[in-house]
Amino acid sequence: MDAIDRAIVDALTADGRMTNVELADRVNLTPGPTLRRVQRLEADGVIRGYRAVIDPESLGRGFEVLVDIDLLVNDRTTVRRFEAALTAFDEVVEVQRLFGSPDYFVRVAVPNLESYERFHMEKMLEVPGIRRASSRFRMKTVKEPTA
Repeated sequence: MDAIDRAIVDALTADGRMTNVELADRVNLTPGPTLRRVQRLEADGVIRGYRAVIDPESLGRGFEVLVDIDLLVNDRTTVRRFEAALTAFDEVVEVQRLFGSPDYFVRVAVPNLESYERFHMEKMLEVPGIRRASSRFRMKTVKEPTA
């Protein structure tokens, strides 16, 4: 990737809905070469997709909990079953397997504290293989991964 490719990626990260003409103007190219570069970045997997950033509160998912999870054992079968079970829950919006401790970082989005307790007790802790689940509640979002 050269400087123009990086400028394209930065511009699309900030606004994935801008037209090709707007993008070309922003990176100081004509539309044709800009479109070819975007298509190449998509084909190469640099640009993996486009998505809308939705306000979680408007979907009734404004209460976000960060959960650290350790497994009893880390064998292949336990890990696969755990990951399959956890990713099937609608309330789970992100799962990261980590090196070291904890084994997993999980982001859960629900309407309120009561619904999180229900999820925690009736769903998450019913998944076999969990040794420990430690919940933290977000105070404030200082920086998000998207523009």
